[in-house]
Amino acid sequence: MRTFAATFFYLCLFAGAAVAQTPIKGANAMSNPEDIRAVAPALEAYAQKFVIGDLWKRPGLSPRDRSIVTIAALIARDQTIELPGYLTLALDNGVKPSEISEIITHLAFYTGWANAINAIPAAREVFKSRNIGADQLPSSSGPQLPLDEAAEKQRATRVGEQFGQITPSLVQYTTDALFRDLWLRPALAPRDRSLVTVSALIATGQVAQITYHLNRAMDNGLTKDDAGEVLGHLAFYAGWPNAFSAAPVVKDVIEKRRY
Repeated sequence: MRTFAATFFYLCLFAGAAVAQTPIKGANAMSNPEDIRAVAPALEAYAQKFVIGDLWKRPGLSPRDRSIVTIAALIARDQTIELPGYLTLALDNGVKPSEISEIITHLAFYTGWANAINAIPAAREVFKSRNIGADQLPSSSGPQLPLDEAAEKQRATRVGEQFGQITPSLVQYTTDALFRDLWLRPALAPRDRSLVTVSALIATGQVAQITYHLNRAMDNGLTKDDAGEVLGHLAFYAGWPNAFSAAPVVKDVIEKRRY
C-alpha cells in the first residue's frame, strides 16, 4: 500500500495528466520517472528528497489544506497539465467534489475567467473517472451564509470613496458579485475560500492584495502557522521569487495582529 501511495503521488507531482498507473481518459500523455531521469535527474532527486519526502509530510498544514493550496496555485497560474493528478489527490485527501467545483468558480473572479474555464476539462475528466455527478456539485443559487452587515458596509464605503468616481462598475461588481454573493456561497467554508484566495494571490505575485485578504483569512480561522506553511508550500509550486515577494507582507500582517 505504501508503495502504491508513493507511486501515485510521484506521478501526480511530475505530470498530473494521469492518475497512479491508469491514465485519465482524454488527458495528455505523461512523463514517467525514467523519462524525467533521462532529461533532468537532479529534478527527480529534488522531488524525492524535498517535495515527496518532506513537504507534503510536514504537520503545519493538513494534506487536505495542501491540496487546496496546490489546486489554487495551478489554476491561478494556468498550469492545467498537472491538474488531473492533483485533483484526484485532493479527493483522496478529503476535498469534496462540491469544494473543487467552488474553488474553480471562486478563482474565476480572482485569477480571471479564462483560467477557471481552462481548469474545467481536467476536473470534468476526474469527476467522470470517479462517477461524480451533478448531485454532488453545488447549485448555482440557494441559501447563503449570513453576511456581516457592519463589516461589509465599512468595506463598501472605503472602496467606494477610493474608486467610485474612477470605476463605478468595479465598485458595484465587487459588492454585488463578490462580497454579497460569491463569498456567501456555503459550498466552500469561509476559511477555505480565504485559503484559496491567499494562495492564488501569492502564486501570481499579487502582493498588493495580500494584506486585506490575509487579514480576512485570519478572521476566518487561518492561523499564523498556517500562513507560514502556505508560503513554504507555494515556493515549490509557484517559485521562490513569488514566495519571498509575499513573505514581507505576510510577516507584516502577522506582526500587527494580536495573538
